[in-house]
Amino acid sequence: MNDAAPAPSSASAPEPRSRARVRAPELRGRSWINTGGEELSLADLRGRTVILDFWTFCCINCLHVIDELRELEERHEDTVVVVGVHSPKFVHEAEHAAVVDAVERYGVAHPVLDDPELATWKQYAVRAWPTLVVIDPEGYVVAQHAGEGHVHAIERRVTELETEHVAKGTLRRGLAPFTPPEPVAGELRFPGKALVLPGGTFLVSDTTRHQVVELAADGETVLRRIGSGERGLADGAAEAARFNEPQGLALLPDGEVLVADTVNHALRRLDPATGAVATVAGTGAQWWQGAPTEGPAREVALSSPWDVAWFAGRVWVAMAGVHQLWTYDPASGTVAVAAGTTNEGLVDGPAAEAWFAQPSGLAVAADGSRLWVADSETSALRWIERQSAHSGEDAEKSEADEPTDGGGFVVRTAVGTGLFDFGHRDGPADQALLQHPLGVTALPDGSVAVCDTYNHALRRYDPATGEVSTLATELREPSGAVLAPGAAEEADGAPEIVVVESARHRLTRLRLPEDAVRVEGVAHRTQRAATEVAPGALRLDVVFQAPAGQKLDTRYGPATRLMVSSTPPGLLAEGEGTGTELHREVRLAGAEGSEGVLHVSAMAASCDEEGEYPACHMHQQDWGVPVRLTAGGADRLPLVLAGLDS
Repeated sequence: MNDAAPAPSSASAPEPRSRARVRAPELRGRSWINTGGEELSLADLRGRTVILDFWTFCCINCLHVIDELRELEERHEDTVVVVGVHSPKFVHEAEHAAVVDAVERYGVAHPVLDDPELATWKQYAVRAWPTLVVIDPEGYVVAQHAGEGHVHAIERRVTELETEHVAKGTLRRGLAPFTPPEPVAGELRFPGKALVLPGGTFLVSDTTRHQVVELAADGETVLRRIGSGERGLADGAAEAARFNEPQGLALLPDGEVLVADTVNHALRRLDPATGAVATVAGTGAQWWQGAPTEGPAREVALSSPWDVAWFAGRVWVAMAGVHQLWTYDPASGTVAVAAGTTNEGLVDGPAAEAWFAQPSGLAVAADGSRLWVADSETSALRWIERQSAHSGEDAEKSEADEPTDGGGFVVRTAVGTGLFDFGHRDGPADQALLQHPLGVTALPDGSVAVCDTYNHALRRYDPATGEVSTLATELREPSGAVLAPGAAEEADGAPEIVVVESARHRLTRLRLPEDAVRVEGVAHRTQRAATEVAPGALRLDVVFQAPAGQKLDTRYGPATRLMVSSTPPGLLAEGEGTGTELHREVRLAGAEGSEGVLHVSAMAASCDEEGEYPACHMHQQDWGVPVRLTAGGADRLPLVLAGLDS
């Protein structure tokens, strides 16, 4: 996720053992979750290794880390305690009930500190979601990692700490203080997306229960469940198949259904007639930088596919985990990147150059000319179309049934400005605001309904007028919507729409109003304190220390990469661009008191030092660091990728 943490300049050596030890600050926040009402302190956990996981539930990288930590927690259940520190980005994420829901929704099986004021975040000088901090059994900070993909290094450090503290007599074994929530009855639990089948019934991804459920036309009566309900990746008959937090659903031309099996990083094909499930794309492992981005679908890794839609002769995939759109071609059995660079942000233009930020909802326009995209982290509504379509040429030449590899497409933005601005504001699209939308639905009149998830609202964008309005409020985390059966043929201009109210665990049927609801506009910015830096020269240091037993991987060229840009672009007078060193001298321009955001993307490759076939690892993080130009401000900005700042 685009954001940051303190950090010496790049180094390949393991952390020096002579470093002065730093006592871990106490954990401060509003309340605790998963502890049975008990408050925890670091003193309560003394004698075990503590891993602090700074996360926020909107962040796909944070969700990846939660899944990465599961096996480590199981293998070291009596010596390690993982503590989630929930540090919100969006206003909705500061609501305690929403954090409680998120902990259950994503199966978080360790204590969580709800820290809406970012008190513990500030104490640990964290700058990025996610950040992991390792505290040894004596209560000292021994490692910090920003981003995902660090669990292999953390587990090695955990093993070293176990050996060291057994010898010292300071290791205290015992299970983590975890009290799971009571199971809740109900037909659905945090459903994600819905699909209307040709017979008029609904197919719903019952995300937290790892199933796909068919409901009768009333949207309530369960007809059957597909999937065993156990987290996993298994093909077969309806009762034996396994999913892992499935989300998006798409009806294919042959009548079968494609399922975005999000945490399995896979696409699954479901036969509605029999309920049989088969994996058609993905390896079950998560895609990493440097891995193939096209080829046979079962041989190419994916990353958190969140939604799917049939457009331009192929399945388009909202690949939330890498901020891209991919395509899957059922005829050839291949996948390929169609749009996005993996950089996180809002940049329009040719598909291959565009930037997205966790695209999470897809819908094809009624005339087939556009693919609408709910781009959640930029709180944006965007679309993709053939370049000729936007220039006014015959719309029929969008060739909705013609296969494409993504070439010749362009990305546009209807609503939204970037990663840090959000709210609930209607009116002209260039001034309207959304808050982390997860779903989008094309309406018969050419307008678009947006599931404005964190505003608990259903919004509408009309391309004909360029206006945004509010259709309904007081929904609870709407995450997807479909037109009710027969709605496209409604003649009175008021079709019905069925909304997935994820946090109310139900489908809700609404008749779209003739007149929009009036909502008082409210605007927000992500509330993180700006770092005060001096105008002029600034040394940017990304700290990377290769984990113990590893070295930088220079077999194929430089092992590190650093990319720097800014918002606004004029903030950087010098130093913008890409290089191979993890430190850079930049020059900031602007009057004292002016503000902006430094966008920093860093990557480092490392491999095990020993072994005939050494394992190799990619360490990567994107930061968006709010800065304020202040006389006497810092002239060095350290960002920790892995290690500790000196």
